Amino acid sequence: MATSILEEQDTPNRKRAALAVVPFLVLGVANVGLILGMGLRPLWGFVLLPPVLFLSVLAWIAFSNDFLADRT
Repeated sequence: MATSILEEQDTPNRKRAALAVVPFLVLGVANVGLILGMGLRPLWGFVLLPPVLFLSVLAWIAFSNDFLADRT
């Protein structure tokens, strides 16, 4: 069943948001892994991981709700 362009724009685009956020999430988690692999205390992992996850979730919410849709 075909949907109109207006109906597609009103629904959140979760797949596109996930594709935009996953590279940054992977880089953040890899950075935490690298820091822990260099021999620092595991406490640094708990210090660095929450901001990476928080910003990834915040970016996913922004991209899934098309925060720039009104600017075009």
